[in-house]
Amino acid sequence: MAKWLKQGAEPEVVKNAAREVRETVEKILADIEQGGDAAVRELAIRFDKVERDDYRLTDKEIQNCLNQLSDKNLADIEFAQKQVRNFAQHQRESMKDIEVETLPGIILGHKNIPVNAAGCYVPGGKYSLLASAHMSVITAKVAGVPRIITCAPPFQGKPAPAIVAAQHMAGADEIYCLGGIQAIGAMAIGTRSIAPVDMLVGPGNAFVAEAKRQMFGRVGIDLFAGPTETLVIADDTVDGELCATDLLGQAEHGPESPAILLTTSEKLALDTIEEVKRLLKILPTAAIASQSWEKFGQVIVAESNEEMVKIANEIASEHVQVMTHDDDYFLKNLRNYGALFLGPRTNVSYGDKVIGTNHTLPTMKAARYTGGLWVGKFLKTCTYQKVLTDEASAMIGEYCSRLCALEGFAGHGEQANIRVRRYGHKDVPYGGAAE
Repeated sequence: MAKWLKQGAEPEVVKNAAREVRETVEKILADIEQGGDAAVRELAIRFDKVERDDYRLTDKEIQNCLNQLSDKNLADIEFAQKQVRNFAQHQRESMKDIEVETLPGIILGHKNIPVNAAGCYVPGGKYSLLASAHMSVITAKVAGVPRIITCAPPFQGKPAPAIVAAQHMAGADEIYCLGGIQAIGAMAIGTRSIAPVDMLVGPGNAFVAEAKRQMFGRVGIDLFAGPTETLVIADDTVDGELCATDLLGQAEHGPESPAILLTTSEKLALDTIEEVKRLLKILPTAAIASQSWEKFGQVIVAESNEEMVKIANEIASEHVQVMTHDDDYFLKNLRNYGALFLGPRTNVSYGDKVIGTNHTLPTMKAARYTGGLWVGKFLKTCTYQKVLTDEASAMIGEYCSRLCALEGFAGHGEQANIRVRRYGHKDVPYGGAAE
């Protein structure tokens, strides 16, 4: 039976915070719907502290951002983008258009068609999270999306050079210096100066996530996203310092980011708690990470690998790092996770920044029913059918006629019946069923 050496916040605390965010977002999106560019501008001044006539960056501004980065900076961005593009291309190649003859004279198929326009949000108000530009823009580009726009908040009152460079190098067609709810609203609803998109992707804070949730249906979205989550599954093959480092590495995302250690070793659990205390005294981002750890950190001691799998599947964490004597056991048996990081040589930060897999992943237990952002999210798998012969149309039509009659759908039935009459030369009474 597992025991909790440390527990996180009560669900009611999280629920109350979400209610306040929901009401704020609803009002602001309504303002954008009514006020368009004027409302977006007022919100950008209020929240981003940036006043411009046009929030789309010019070619000159983009080049100025590129000029502020060293050759090494640009080469590092290029390396990361190459890894993301490479894996995305392999994903795209795995998705095939198909066409098959399922019965004599009956052809069925599907095509994978990219959406027409995607809006990519790149968070950057607190940290310059340029990696999100790689993950969204490049993935959309490989999928074949014709128009890709990006929005990122200013950093210290100006466009963040590294984020702008990453957006441009990834292939964004339009780059806007806009953050928060106003960015999501402008991309989804559209204004006089910003044409609306068909799909919104990219991580963000609670307000961004809620704005995407409220826009879902009007546009497609990648995921219903919450705060970053990490689960470390470990045993006595690793030490407390490594576990604590990997927990705090994700806890620094924000004050509501759950970081959980799940282990079969009580000694490792206690050592990790002590190492977290030590590292929080020297970690530059400790002000945020300590809040996250205090409110949402958990330490769970299980009796076996089997029990750890059961608990991990119930948690359904965004990131799951496995460091045990048998990592492949967890690869084989875990079912609910956003991304797996197997062995002590890898870690969540590699996936976040550079290794090539996508870092936009399901949170809040959504890993029970979806994976993360990938090329397929930008593609619509659309079916088609062809019937090549009179005989095939009449044959399938007779089945359709009788099934429609069984359901009481006379109009549907007549679509089949008229073809049975014309191509099968059979007498079917109007509104009746083929014999």
